[in-house]
Amino acid sequence: MSDATRLQALKVVLVVVGILSILGVYPLMIFWPSGWTWHTGYSDYPLMIVGIYATLGVFLILAVRNPLESLSLIWFTVCSSVVHGGIMAVQALAQPQHRGHLWGDVPVLFLIAVALAVLTPRRQRAG
Repeated sequence: MSDATRLQALKVVLVVVGILSILGVYPLMIFWPSGWTWHTGYSDYPLMIVGIYATLGVFLILAVRNPLESLSLIWFTVCSSVVHGGIMAVQALAQPQHRGHLWGDVPVLFLIAVALAVLTPRRQRAG
């Protein structure tokens, strides 16, 4: 894959992940709670998660203008997705009532991390 093609694909992934982060997290928590929500009953947690991911989504979409100037944001998204997904995977394996997350948010976070990591130029190649 050429650098130009890779950069164009990265822009598409940034927009898709950005839109899903802004508009997708809350509906998934409502319609597929066993794969996307970690609490039952009332909790302040879901709105905090939605707020964090919506904010990240806005900045990922803004990064489309010039991804090479947003490498730290993109790599933060990669690393935080791996850490968040890893912690949730361990918790889902340890707590049977949360196994649905192994089919919901956990693989999505890993997929986002892999897609961004594969498509994002390394700093030495970007310069």
